[in-house]
Formats: sequence, C-alpha cells, structure tokens
Amino acid sequence: MQELIRITVPNDQQLVSARDLYKGLELKIRFSLWVSKNFDDFEEGVDFMSVSTDTDMPNGGTKPIKDYALTIDMAKQLCLMSRTEKGKQYRKYLIEVERKWNDPQEIVKRGYAILQNENTQLKLENKNLTIQLEESNKKASYLDVILGAPDALAITQIAADYGYNAKDFNKLLHKARIQHKVNGQWILYKVYMGQGYVTTKPFTFVDHKGITRSRPSTYWTQKGRKLIYDILKDNDVLPLIERSDIE
Repeated sequence: MQELIRITVPNDQQLVSARDLYKGLELKIRFSLWVSKNFDDFEEGVDFMSVSTDTDMPNGGTKPIKDYALTIDMAKQLCLMSRTEKGKQYRKYLIEVERKWNDPQEIVKRGYAILQNENTQLKLENKNLTIQLEESNKKASYLDVILGAPDALAITQIAADYGYNAKDFNKLLHKARIQHKVNGQWILYKVYMGQGYVTTKPFTFVDHKGITRSRPSTYWTQKGRKLIYDILKDNDVLPLIERSDIE
C-alpha cells in the first residue's frame, strides 16, 4: 500500500499531522481557518493536541509553526467532512492503516516489541546496579584493608596504595591541607592534631660518620588512613584498588 500520509506512533498511538492532512486534501481555505471551522467538534487532549513543527523559509532557514497531532479517528472524520475526492481517498487509506494496526498478528508483534524493549531496559538497569555494586564492593574492599591492618604504617606503605612514592605522596597530603612541614618533619595541621590520626616511632639510622642515631618518625594509624582516604576521595584521588582505569 502506497503511503499517502506519514503516520507517527508515539506511546503506542497512531497520529498524523494536521498540516500534512490539510496539504494532502488540497483544501483551498487557509490552514488556520480550516482548523477553526472543523476542530470545534473534537476535544483537545483526546482527539488532537497542539505541537510545533519547522517549516522551510525562502532564505534557506527554518521557523517553528503551529501544528496539531491528530488521532486516526479524527483524521478520518476530517476527511469525510471535506466532501472531496481527496477526502475519500485519504479516508480509505486511513481505514486500511487502522485495520492493519488492529490486526491480531500486529497486536501480538507490538506486544512482543514492548516486552523486548522492557526487557532491554531491565537489562540496562541491572547492568547499572551491577556496576554500582562492583564500585561499592571496591570501596568496601579498600576500607577492609584499612580495618584489617591495626598497626600504624609509614607513609611509604600508604603511598603505595595510591601508586605514589613517599615524597610525592607527602606533597599530595600537603596540597590537600592535611599536613605541613616544620623543621624538616611533616606535621598535621592544627585541626587534625591530637585526634589519634598519627603516632611517632623512633627511626634508627647510621650517619655518615658511622654513628648510630635515632629520630622521631611519623606513622599513620588506622584512623589516620581513613582520614586520608576520605579527604583524597573528595579531591578525586582514589587508591589503585578503586580506580576504574586500573585492571
């Protein structure tokens, strides 16, 4: 069957453009006058609804104009009301379109298509939930690492969790306003001091003269590692175990 007028199917309802129908019927009166004379017997929101469409301009551009989306039933009645040969032709075409639409096999096909679409949507939602769960598990796994290591750790060990060396990681913590350097030693900013985030252990070493010496060295507690994790996460810095670009 040759297409006389374009049929759209939003939300499983067949609709036609009033302007397309008006043009096809080859009516002599203005479109706006045709609408005012013939639409009074129909209910907006049930039989038709106002829409906007674009029309080509002589200069090559386009501009929006008012149109109406008509149900097949309303379009058939407008064809009948036109009392023209074109009206008969278009009404016959729309009746055939409607007949095919209501054919039991077509109804089954549409139902199957709807189920397929819903199934696809469900799969996408499940995939998103799986991704969210995986991300949640990743986060939990790193926190488990922290909770499972009660001993205080040197910054070198924590830096390795993030793919940094100790020197660069200390600078990162400084940039994140966690610590600053005083007399060559990294010290927490005042807001974090005295809250159990760090502890001090003696670091023993042999100097260039062969003399054994000892100096205090900062170690991070489990609570301190959690502080680092939370602050760096807010700055979009994640441990390797949580980074999506790391397999």
